[in-house]
Amino acid sequence: MPRIAPRGITALLVLAVVALVLARVLGWQLALLTTVGAFAVLVTYDAVLLRGVVEIERRVPVRLALARRDVLTYEIVNRTGSERRVAIVEAPADRLAIDLAEARATVPPRARTTVSLGVVPRERGRTALRSFHARILSRLGIVELRRNFRVALPLRVMPDLSALDRSGDLVARTKLIDSGLRRLRRRGAGGEFASLREYTTDDPFRTIDWKASARRGKPMVAQYEVERAQQILVAIDAGRLMTPRLGDRRKLDYAVSAALAIAAIARLAADRTGVVAFAADVLARVMPASGTQHSAQLTDVLSDLEPRFEEADYERAFLDIQRSLRRRSLVVLFTDLFDPVASSAVLGAAKLLTARHLVLVVLMNDAAIAGALRAAPRTASDAYRAAVAATLADERARAVAALRDRGILVVDVPAAELTVALLDAYVDVKTRGLL
Repeated sequence: MPRIAPRGITALLVLAVVALVLARVLGWQLALLTTVGAFAVLVTYDAVLLRGVVEIERRVPVRLALARRDVLTYEIVNRTGSERRVAIVEAPADRLAIDLAEARATVPPRARTTVSLGVVPRERGRTALRSFHARILSRLGIVELRRNFRVALPLRVMPDLSALDRSGDLVARTKLIDSGLRRLRRRGAGGEFASLREYTTDDPFRTIDWKASARRGKPMVAQYEVERAQQILVAIDAGRLMTPRLGDRRKLDYAVSAALAIAAIARLAADRTGVVAFAADVLARVMPASGTQHSAQLTDVLSDLEPRFEEADYERAFLDIQRSLRRRSLVVLFTDLFDPVASSAVLGAAKLLTARHLVLVVLMNDAAIAGALRAAPRTASDAYRAAVAATLADERARAVAALRDRGILVVDVPAAELTVALLDAYVDVKTRGLL
């Protein structure tokens, strides 16, 4: 049903002024009748111009990534013989920030065009677009048609993996790993016997195989093949410490993106990757494996992982990992050491894993703490903020030092640099043969 458009209201106000002028000449009754009749003719004529079919179809991106701006596209098809002006708005949707301004287009007769609205996903996970609304006007614009398109569309916001594009080619990092493994083979390092060769002055004295040397009557060195198909288990703390936001996303979001990045490079390096997510209980578990289908399973599990406002039970999670991992593996733990309670919990439970496995703890610096330490205090409030920041930074430094004293590797960088730093740490572990 057509309704009066903003331009129609303007036209009505203009006719009211005209009626005031005509009233002095024709009298109030005739002036009012004339202007009301003129407005009725305009409305009727414009309503006739609006007759005909205008079709609108909404198109969404194939993949929406967290905090990455994208667009919702609307194709408008004008099947009438006159021009149409169309304005479109999208209804609010959970987890999405959609442009509030109308997307406008002028569509010539029997033609089609497209308009778009910007959208920025605020949180990972499943959501849905509900409906969009359109205002359709003719060239005259006195009246308008308003149409509601109730087209529910399920969507899924995936983790942001753009850091992989900024970190350089994954294949190049895999080549670094390969070159490191070749160097280890030349040194005779590794775990699986490959062959014997005669000792040279370049070989370390400890590499001599004394039994083989006795049989051969000359010094011999055993060469070992470095095993490529090693295991990587990503353990993600999804408890209270991972709920705060750093900029436009939560700490857990950064952890999920970095976890999928290390799974991608591990697949190229022929390693098997698994994941355990936990808070007070174990929330998700995917045992280490390889292959395209397994990578899709990891992405599926991590994309829907949500933080819980509860304390993470590190001991329970680490016992679960210890029972499930029978062979030596690289355990990558994403967590935070924001307070002494969390630090002591991580340190106390870490001994369950370090006896058999290589543990890498991944932390995210809070830029607000670094900023408070750098800024010169000008008020009492600034001084108090700097003192609190210094205390937190000192406690964190002690916790990191304690982890390293126990042979645990640590990555502690700003959240925006997390993915690149983790990939470099993984390459370092592989090329040094730490597993």
